[in-house]
Amino acid sequence: MVKKEMTEQEIAESIPDLWQPLTPEQKEILIQDFTIQKYKKNETIYCEGETPMHLMCLLSGKVKIFKEGVGGRSQIIRVIKDKEYFAYRAYFANGNFVTAAAAFEPCTICHIPMPTIMKLLKENAELGLFFIRQLSIDLGISDERTVNLTQKHIRGRLAESLLFLKDTYGLEEDGSTLSIYLSREDLANLSNMTTSNAIRTLSNFATEKLIAIDGRKIKIIDEEKIKKISKIG
Repeated sequence: MVKKEMTEQEIAESIPDLWQPLTPEQKEILIQDFTIQKYKKNETIYCEGETPMHLMCLLSGKVKIFKEGVGGRSQIIRVIKDKEYFAYRAYFANGNFVTAAAAFEPCTICHIPMPTIMKLLKENAELGLFFIRQLSIDLGISDERTVNLTQKHIRGRLAESLLFLKDTYGLEEDGSTLSIYLSREDLANLSNMTTSNAIRTLSNFATEKLIAIDGRKIKIIDEEKIKKISKIG
């Protein structure tokens, strides 16, 4: 982990939700403990079973939160986007990580020691409300995805994942291509299916002209039909 010289304005822009409710004295504490780490594509950020030590905020890049399942097959639980906080729930629960995290692509991540966060929380009720909101939002998303991934059929799960990626990372300048390029294995792990089923279902969607595929690039052609497939399940 490296210390990077950043101005107060740069830190404020990097972690606006944490920064805004702090007093000048609390901001100075945060500045002293603010560090960043760069990760290469596919590099592990933390492992299942490790003890959490830092709150993390993704400054650039894309991150997957996943868990190893039966037979070594992974399940992607969440994906992290810019300015999103993660890796802190286990610390609040007095436990170790029950998931792992890795970089989809080169990433820059802010690290703030959890003891620092706890000190600020004890002094700042507004900051506590921020974390309550974040955990509540994450729980709601997790509950909805649990239902989607267990009750929907393969086509519905893949359609839901494509819409999920669009809502999370957006589209490229053409207004159609997903702004994230996943391997077929990662897409399968996100959709709770085998890689072969993901490849076959993607091919079927392309044949039906719902999407267009160019390597790892996926272009959404008929979003309304994809939404219908996701809804029907």
